[in-house]
Amino acid sequence: MDSSNTNCYGQVHFRFLTKLQPPFKVPPTSIAVPANLTRMGLSEIVNLLLKNINPDLHSTPFDFLIDGELIRMPMEQFLHIKGISVEKVLEIEYIRAVAPQKQGDSSLHDDWVSAVDGTDKRFVLTGCYDNLARIWKHGSLCTHILQGHNGAVTAVKLIDNKGNSTGDEIFIATGAKDKTLKLWMVKFYAAEYAHYPVKMSAFNSLKGHASSVQCISANNFGDMLCSGSWDSSIKLWRVGSKGDGDSVPVKRRRLIAEEEESHEGESIAEFVGHTQCVSSIVWPDSQTIYSASWDHSIRSWDVQSGKAVWNMVCGKALNCLDIGGEGSVLVAAGGSDHVLRVWDPRKPGTLATTFQFSSHSSWISACKWHSRSTFHLLSASYDGKVMLWDLRTAWPLAKIDSHDDKVLCADWWKDDSVISGGADSKLFISSGISIS
Repeated sequence: MDSSNTNCYGQVHFRFLTKLQPPFKVPPTSIAVPANLTRMGLSEIVNLLLKNINPDLHSTPFDFLIDGELIRMPMEQFLHIKGISVEKVLEIEYIRAVAPQKQGDSSLHDDWVSAVDGTDKRFVLTGCYDNLARIWKHGSLCTHILQGHNGAVTAVKLIDNKGNSTGDEIFIATGAKDKTLKLWMVKFYAAEYAHYPVKMSAFNSLKGHASSVQCISANNFGDMLCSGSWDSSIKLWRVGSKGDGDSVPVKRRRLIAEEEESHEGESIAEFVGHTQCVSSIVWPDSQTIYSASWDHSIRSWDVQSGKAVWNMVCGKALNCLDIGGEGSVLVAAGGSDHVLRVWDPRKPGTLATTFQFSSHSSWISACKWHSRSTFHLLSASYDGKVMLWDLRTAWPLAKIDSHDDKVLCADWWKDDSVISGGADSKLFISSGISIS
């Protein structure tokens, strides 16, 4: 590392601190480093210090924070912009860099992959423009094909999970361009399904929308669903009990009764207020539903009254929405420009964004908060990229450039992976992402 090409700062004295556990802790003594180092150079120094303690330790990429802000530029430039004095020893915190370490092989579909769900660590759930939903064990083996829709599957949701990652029964809701939602019960580990993929048929069909179903969410109890549609409405549905019907292999259903049809359900409530497609919907707590629309608005709805209690117009048609961050109340949304925006509804009297991220070059199709972090979220775009973000910097932590066409959907999976589907008909999994 050449320290001769430094500006007026010359060298800076740092003390490296971390919340990481051994073997990733360096001694808390101060050292002098060239002021023109980037985070790459700082990472190299920390790894050298760690190898002095444990020579067998593999190099690990790190990111660095000063006063709670990530450094994404040369150190001297950061210190100058922030007006930070170098007359004393500066404390700099290091964390694991957030970037995928492995890119898996793609799982090819027959058409656009329009929806993904990574709720369960055992499998990935996808929806496709070939009218089918699929379950991918370990993200790579297609074990079940959910067939029955007469239009492209645009929304998939694992419900009634209760955080149980070992149960055999999984409960799934799908929505499609055929204006319906369908409910499925799949016995994931059933021995009779050894010859994969097994084709399943739904046990319930929910009808009532006048146009394509675009999005689905469920309450935390798993007994109710909400859906948004191109008919501009939001509908609530009561999920039938597991005894109301069973998803069974298509072949067996036909053997049991050629004329047998799925049960049908009707919505129990309708929320009206949006004037164009309801593109995204989230049900983060029992009393509140959030929705985003092509009418440029984000609304929160009181479940009991069906009334909109918060209405924010952002000036862009919106494609995606998620709730998370500090206090699980920050609203992230993206749409018909390249900017991912974050609002804090706790700040009354203002519609100004709290954070803006503008590294994409086309429409944003998906955004999702990480379930274990108040800082991290992802976005996907028609520019073919998935980007990982941290609220402590305006620059993306990582750009995942796996797809050959528009990215239509994305989600976190197993805490350390990102799943994405696109117009290239592929499901990709990027893993080895460390969120601390």
